[in-house]
Amino acid sequence: MNNIKLFSDSTCDLPKKLLDKLNISIIPLYVVFRDKTFKDGNDINVEGLYEKVDELDILPKTSAPSPIDFYNAFKPYIDKGDSIIYIGLSSKLSSTILNAKIIEDEFQDSDITIIDSKNLSAGIGLLLLKAYELIESGMDKENIVEEIKSLVSKVKTSFIVDDFDFLHKGGRCSSIQSLMGGLLKIKPILKVNDGNIILGQKPRGKKRKAIDLTLQNIYKNKDSIDLNRIIVGESMAIEDSLYIKEQLEKNMNFKEILLIEAGCVISSHCGKNTTGIYYIEK
Repeated sequence: MNNIKLFSDSTCDLPKKLLDKLNISIIPLYVVFRDKTFKDGNDINVEGLYEKVDELDILPKTSAPSPIDFYNAFKPYIDKGDSIIYIGLSSKLSSTILNAKIIEDEFQDSDITIIDSKNLSAGIGLLLLKAYELIESGMDKENIVEEIKSLVSKVKTSFIVDDFDFLHKGGRCSSIQSLMGGLLKIKPILKVNDGNIILGQKPRGKKRKAIDLTLQNIYKNKDSIDLNRIIVGESMAIEDSLYIKEQLEKNMNFKEILLIEAGCVISSHCGKNTTGIYYIEK
């Protein structure tokens, strides 16, 4: 049986130490400030991103890895005869999956599978961790791919943004929602549905109220949640992540609560002080 090599892109937001430990390779997206381009997580970190936003008084643009980026990443493993599974950012939010599929077609005689997570950030990360566990269990590639694809619609992603400007200017939020959010002090709970970001509940007031509402929804649905793992993500909002972890430990029985920091591409669209919660339903 061929060795199975796992790939993702930088928007999976899993910590580098964990990715290295699990031998998951990352193909970075790009962050662009005017005429300067940076590889997400390689040439720029989140602190540097927000420093540049303040310094230049502009929001960054982001772009997908090119087909050449995928070719260069995959080829050494193809040459070794490895099988490849790539799990990437939702095709409805980026051309990343499309570019990966171009190279999948280029290597027609090789064993490459491209999986559209229809998600973002740790929503991708959850699928990667599950795929790793299945590889370690000795499952064959065909069944791993089938299992991961069956989980795509079961990954639940919710996040709370503190600043509408990043979503609005990044094209992820309509002008009406941006205006109303600012005027009415709404802290929206955004969700990922079939690969798209949609507006969920719209509590007014402090961000902590929106977090508590999100937690209450988890408690109500606890019987339908896979308790093996939940991920809490943040962009410069570690205190909120620690609060969520504490509440989950009190009220739920997750085997693992993983805290992560959002990378530069995700932070470019959600902005500072964003918090996300990610889990899989049964």
